[in-house]
Amino acid sequence: MYPLKFEPILKQTLWGGDKIIPFKHLNETLPNVGESWEVSAVEGSESVVANGADKGYTLPEMVRKYKEELVGEANYARFGNKFPLLIKFIDAKLDLSIQVHPGDELAKKRHNSFGKNEMWYVIAADKGAKLISGFAEEITPKEYKDRVHNGTFAEVLQTCAIEPGDVFYVPAGRVHGIGAGAFVAEIQQTSDITYRIFDYNRKDKDGKSRELHTSQAMDAINFSDVQDDFRTEYERVQNEPVEMVASPYFTTSVYDMTEEITCDYSELDSFVIFICVEGSCRLTDDNQNEITLRAGETVLLPAAVQEVTIVPEGQRVKLLETYV
Repeated sequence: MYPLKFEPILKQTLWGGDKIIPFKHLNETLPNVGESWEVSAVEGSESVVANGADKGYTLPEMVRKYKEELVGEANYARFGNKFPLLIKFIDAKLDLSIQVHPGDELAKKRHNSFGKNEMWYVIAADKGAKLISGFAEEITPKEYKDRVHNGTFAEVLQTCAIEPGDVFYVPAGRVHGIGAGAFVAEIQQTSDITYRIFDYNRKDKDGKSRELHTSQAMDAINFSDVQDDFRTEYERVQNEPVEMVASPYFTTSVYDMTEEITCDYSELDSFVIFICVEGSCRLTDDNQNEITLRAGETVLLPAAVQEVTIVPEGQRVKLLETYV
């Protein structure tokens, strides 16, 4: 096994912008690209290996072929042939809908799916860009229904001005929305289930309003999810991994590097995903497989990899590292 890159899956959306294609250095001219799915095992949007001997295999085929060697023994025992994480870049030219995701129990019951706990890392933010995360005040389910009906729901939500490097963990049940001008990396459970609560009265390209899931969402919402600021605080230091989010679903650290770092994964029973959000670097694993990673690219290190050395190319590289 060797470090795996995948073909990006570009998604055109109502609210998509023009940042993803240049950020990823792609030779494409698609307009309104809202998302690039970097690592995905979602049915109908399966990532395809872009490099090496397994080029052309889908991610689900790779899990079935390599099992524990790819994902780790505990992960394979827990998830079987289902790859547990979905990695995306999201570019919001317009506001995304206000939404909520179900947890594992509700998602299993309703959709036979994983729930959707996720996190955002802000790569870039236009002036005035915001994220919505959680409630600014506690409301009742009845108030929720009334406010959705009369168009005042957004008034009770926590809106945060953002800048690059900001991190938000968004557990299932937390009402949230990505605002216009936000460009983020999203790490989440493998799930494409979203309950749309409010969509700014928009129409799609056919002049139709998008479906809302007001009543379904009510069962998923954590109505006591109130804080002053839902941002995740972390220490911003260079040349050492800094853990930002540790959850039962994934652990994510940031590496802000100007010099070489060697990562020892001999005690880690999991695959590792690196998402490059700035600069470029060279990764060499313990079998001397070498791969270059630059801004906009993502690499999956199989669980069989014991060690990787990362060497920045140029002055600086910034990576997100995530595993289960």
